[in-house]
Amino acid sequence: MGNFRDLHTLDEVSNFIHKHQLAFLYITQPNCSVCHGLLPQVQALMEKYPKIALAKVDAVEVQAIAGEFSIFTAPVLLLFIDGKEYLREARIVQMDFLKKNWIASIIM
Repeated sequence: MGNFRDLHTLDEVSNFIHKHQLAFLYITQPNCSVCHGLLPQVQALMEKYPKIALAKVDAVEVQAIAGEFSIFTAPVLLLFIDGKEYLREARIVQMDFLKKNWIASIIM
């Protein structure tokens, strides 16, 4: 699927999750250096898994996302399978762990 699609409302987020069997959300904030530094690494990893639909949400723009998904920090990486949250990583994401345990265990 390639690049992350920007979502701008909670309805768009909900529709995205329920439309795709495998849906990945990257929740970010504008002034978050960790968010901006991690995004290219996650995007490079996700290119290996074209069946996963990718979306990005600005938690400042879509403030209701914090309550909807119990988000207390950024970035937050969420993977949904058939509309249900399956995996979550937040703030300090270990890319090696993500590669070995997160995505590979589901897709392979």
